[in-house]
Amino acid sequence: FVSVRRAVLSLRLFSSEVHKAQTASKPSASGDTIFAKILNGTIPAKFVHQDDVCIAIRDVNPQAPHHILVIPRKPITGISGASDEDKQILGHLLLTANTVAKDLGFADDGFRLVINDGKHGAQSVYYLHVHVLGGRQLGWPPG
Repeated sequence: FVSVRRAVLSLRLFSSEVHKAQTASKPSASGDTIFAKILNGTIPAKFVHQDDVCIAIRDVNPQAPHHILVIPRKPITGISGASDEDKQILGHLLLTANTVAKDLGFADDGFRLVINDGKHGAQSVYYLHVHVLGGRQLGWPPG
């Protein structure tokens, strides 16, 4: 019964995220998203990591025991909005995800990195961010 209930709850959360992605609009060049507001201090957040390239915070709607978001300081709408000049930032985001997983103690058993992009990729916030999920056995396929 517990696994059925968990599956139904997961489906509801997934459906909610898909709905958000279907109705989300791409932001203006000003980067007026929740992540831009966290970065400029308008919305307070506790960083689990920060450096001159990115920050990492806990997801407010975690999908695993550990669910961290790694967010670049440079506003990029999504991975499809990245350019060749963003190569170092993109690599830094992945290395930071690994560092955060190690620092928080869930790297040894494995973790998953997810980047949602566009409507069909279920991107609900048009500001590039990497989801770092761990702390339990994750299923496959993911979608």
